Amino acid sequence: MSVLPSGEQWVLRSGGYEATVVSVGGGLRGLTYGDRPVLLGYDASEPAHAGIGQHLFPWPNRISGGKYTFQGTDQQLYLTEPARGNAIHGLTRWANWIRLDADGPSSDAAGQPGSDVDLLVVGHRLHGQPGYPHQLDLRVTYRLGEDGLVVTASATNVGRTAAPYGYGAHPYLSVGRSVDDCVLEFTATDWLEVSPENMVPIGLAPVAGSAFDFSTPHAIGKASIDNAFTGLGNAWSVSLTDPDSGARSILTSDTPWMQLFTGEPVGRTALAVEPMTCPPDAFITGQNLIVLEPGDVHTTSFQVSV
Repeated sequence: MSVLPSGEQWVLRSGGYEATVVSVGGGLRGLTYGDRPVLLGYDASEPAHAGIGQHLFPWPNRISGGKYTFQGTDQQLYLTEPARGNAIHGLTRWANWIRLDADGPSSDAAGQPGSDVDLLVVGHRLHGQPGYPHQLDLRVTYRLGEDGLVVTASATNVGRTAAPYGYGAHPYLSVGRSVDDCVLEFTATDWLEVSPENMVPIGLAPVAGSAFDFSTPHAIGKASIDNAFTGLGNAWSVSLTDPDSGARSILTSDTPWMQLFTGEPVGRTALAVEPMTCPPDAFITGQNLIVLEPGDVHTTSFQVSV
């Protein structure tokens, strides 16, 4: 029996939405509302690319050089972004995840959906490895309803030592046309400048009056964005709107950081809006770094709607 590149397929339907979750990385292969995309997806016959729909455990974004020191011990991660010399997007994007809810949806190897459902829970145990000698139980819950898709991510430290931790996700908002033509709206106080050569953080700069100021909604145009933002408020949102049809896709969260990316590898057909609990290099700087003591649980969530 052949296996799809993204693994087992689980389809959720509710309130006019349809979401497809996959066992490779526990990722989100697509989200639609009616006949239009809400999140950029990819075909069942191909693996995820450009980070589409992936979860970023136990750190989001990059760790420069893959080197950090935690509680007095130096660590070296594998450089999973070799061209820039970084460790990127955590350790679980290509791992196999399993369904944890007894009554969840199912599919056959060809990706044919099972019964309509509105809740799915998937999980993965992350074992210690070079550069990250910790054990975490990871869980992602997908809940679909009339108000859209709520994605909740949690991590439990099941090991014997404290573990550095961060989480991010990599959904791409879509309204079915080039982001150049779309109107973007979000509010933040600061953006993170990075080196164009290796994306190493340089420092924060104010958003107000910059090329990244979309507090007053306007078209993205030819702007190229691949930066982190903070000063988002307790509950923030990013909206992408088709100015002709009025179709709108919205992502909301309460994380202290997010990354925006105008999606050059996918032809600028969607805007990556990535909730992050910490910025790039948090394992190095300690900024907003979560430390999970044995038995500790961390949970965060985001919502996607129209």
